[in-house]
Order: sequence, then structure tokens, then C-alpha cells
Amino acid sequence: MSTLAGAPDARAQLAALIFAVLLLDEDDNIVEANHAAEEMLGRSARKLCEKRFWDVIGISDERLSERLATVDAQVIARGVTIATAIGDRRVNISSSPMHGEAGWRVITLSDAGQPANDEDENERVELRAPAVLAHEIKNPLSAIRGASQLLARRVAGKDKPLAQMISAEVDRIAQLIDRMQQLGAKPVEITGPCNLHEAIRNAMATVRTGRSAPCELVEEFDPSLPPVAADQGALEQVLINLIANACDASAGMENPRVSVRTRFVSGLVFNTIRLGKATRLPIEITVTDGGAGIDPALRDHVFEPFVSSKPHGQGLGLALVRKLLRDMGGRISHARDERAGETHFRINLPVAG
Repeated sequence: MSTLAGAPDARAQLAALIFAVLLLDEDDNIVEANHAAEEMLGRSARKLCEKRFWDVIGISDERLSERLATVDAQVIARGVTIATAIGDRRVNISSSPMHGEAGWRVITLSDAGQPANDEDENERVELRAPAVLAHEIKNPLSAIRGASQLLARRVAGKDKPLAQMISAEVDRIAQLIDRMQQLGAKPVEITGPCNLHEAIRNAMATVRTGRSAPCELVEEFDPSLPPVAADQGALEQVLINLIANACDASAGMENPRVSVRTRFVSGLVFNTIRLGKATRLPIEITVTDGGAGIDPALRDHVFEPFVSSKPHGQGLGLALVRKLLRDMGGRISHARDERAGETHFRINLPVAG
């Protein structure tokens, strides 16, 4: 390919790409890495170029690993979970041999983004089912609540606690039903630009008010961030859930601490099937706790309805979080850093306007 006079050189063009690019030699040594690769893999280009590809990326899928080990094979794989220095990520990966350069190839990595249309439709059906069930339960539940309240006024003193327990359990089930209906609700409408840090501080204040056990909430904000395209009420609901979960996970620690970090991440692009084109989601919110983390057997399913690592959890909180964020065109991911002993929930949102 020829380059016009005055045009940026190949390295500048590589740096401008919004997806991660790695150039490998015949021994799988990383020779070049662009800025997006630095962001995705959590290492500087200089550090990456001191390593082999397999030293910086772990792939558990044996068939894919075998294909990628074949240097002259054209490989494309979607929705692959890779292990990096900053945790697991779900990515699309490709390997393309370089014509005329035996053994050399280009690896590209991009975040996997939203599920395909059929998966999205399956999820919508999955989320509507609890809402339909909730609607059917609500009417008889109201009758039970009324009867229990009447019973509490009429029974003798020794039986009053039993009647009150029935009423309390009915209220608990009613709250569960409300959340089930939220899962099947219509998408949230974005009402306008949202002040990200105001939403986080409001969520923190709500969590502090609702907790009896102490938990330090730490702000690590980038004050230069622009407003995001999000509904503030829905975003605060998302953050309350994530921060409260992080506090619960840290409860057994000597000094429980949860941090909320914001930053601008250049180069992040996710495919939104609904819009039919790639959408930039450069605003990142990370909620981090130092608890024991989610059971490894559940980590790939934490955003599914009725999946919970809590002994008495309903498993609807994170499913609702994912729904609200997708309605706003955002996304959420989960990663565990075993070396640091930290769990991260990352939200990515578009800039307003």
C-alpha cells in the first residue's frame, strides 16, 4: 500500500485505531502495540514489546488456542474470554498472516459488546417471564396482606408476632415482585445529559443512609469528564445496587472500603445491534471492593436473573442493572483481580450530545 506525501506514517495510523492491534513476529514476540492495546491489556507498549503474545493473554478455549498457535491461519472468533494483567475481558479476536512476511501476523482485539439479535431476543423473553408471573401473583398477594393486617388486630397477644411475621413476609415478596416487574418494563428513555459525579454522590449518600455497618466510600473522580447520555434516576439506581453490593462483599474485612473511580478511556468501541453501528462508550465508572469475590462458578452468569452469590439473595439486582444500562446504550462488565484481591464492576457510557 502506497502512502501519499504528507499523510501520517504507518505507526501514527496504528495509534489512531480504536481497537487493539498487536504485531507478532515468527516466534510470537510482540513487536508493535498500539494505544488501544495498552488500554485493553493494562501494560505500556514498551512492556508489551518485551513479551510473547502468550505471556500477556490467557485463552482457556483450547481449540481457539490451537488455531491461534498456527501462525499462517486466518482466525476470527467472537465473544472470547481472555485473561489479562487487569482481569478477564470478553473480546472479539482475529489473527491475520502478513502476505510476503513468513510467520509474521497481526492480532486485533475489540470488546465483544452487545449480544447478537437472537441472543438479545432470548434475553428479552427471559426478562419478560418474571414480569408476567409477578403480575399474576400481585392480586392474591394483596388479599393475603389485607387478611394478615386484619388478623393482627384481632388475635390475642401471644399470636400477634405470628400475624406480624406473615405481614412482613408479604411485604418482602411484594418488593421482590416489584423488581421482577422492573426487569420486564419498557426501556428507560434518556431524558438528557447527566452529571456523572452528582449521580454517584447521590447514590453514595443513599447507601450510607441505609447501612448500619460502617463502610468507607472513596471517590476517585476525574473532574474533567463531560456529561454522559443517561437517565440520572436510572443511573443512580444502578450505582446504588453496585455500591451496596460492594459494601456487603467487604463486610467481613477489618476496614471495609469501596472505591468508585471515573475516567475517560479512549479507544473503547462496542457494537450496539439496536443502532446498527459501532458506538463509543468512553466514560468508565469502576466500583471496586476488596471482598472475597464472586464464586468462580457464578462469574459468567452474574448478570442473569435469579443468579446470586448471597445466601439469601434474590438474584435480580445485577440483572436489573444490566437491563437499565443497556436501555441507556451502556454496558457493564465484571472482573476479579486475584493478585490484588479486588473485584471490579465497570460501567461504560456514551458522552452526551
